[in-house]
Amino acid sequence: MDLTFILAVAPPLLIVAYIIKADRFPEPKGTCFLTFVAGTIIIVPAAILNDKLIPDASYAYLAGFTEETLKFLTIYFYVSRNTNFDEPMDAIVYGTLVSLGFATFENLQYVYYSGGSPDAVAIIRAFTAIPLHACCGIIMGYYFGLYMFKNKDTLNLFKSLFFAIGFHALYNYFATRNVFLMIVVLIILISFARKLHGILRKEQILH
Repeated sequence: MDLTFILAVAPPLLIVAYIIKADRFPEPKGTCFLTFVAGTIIIVPAAILNDKLIPDASYAYLAGFTEETLKFLTIYFYVSRNTNFDEPMDAIVYGTLVSLGFATFENLQYVYYSGGSPDAVAIIRAFTAIPLHACCGIIMGYYFGLYMFKNKDTLNLFKSLFFAIGFHALYNYFATRNVFLMIVVLIILISFARKLHGILRKEQILH
């Protein structure tokens, strides 16, 4: 196993490990693994859709719509039907697994086939694209969990998809236009995701 591969896969796997460990009522390892794999599978339809909808890099923000919608559909039609999915924090755990399954596969493609220095690409994405996908998964999971276990308010279902698409699209938009604003969006996204994750962690402690 070479250093480049480690640099590409270690960041998303470390975030996955943290999210799973932070759950006071851990999910079955097999279910976590299959959910992660489900995230890698949706990169195929995402690639097809992005190829048809995105003519060049200036339209990269559209990937926020295609990729986050596919993640949402995976959570809605696959994850939510699992018997182990039984509390709000589970939505964050599985949402992050789907997102980082996708991000890990995507990361390998960028690292090895983007044309840049593989190690440099891996390091840069470890602090940008990987946290982006992870935080979108956390936010999507948080609001999806509210919808499933707090009430059936469709506004939470809408927020689950809207915030993920919005942040992802903004990140991609500025990534090709203004790196400083891209970083600002990323900082806001990380802060928001940490806040939502913290809310459910506190709820678990209280219970």
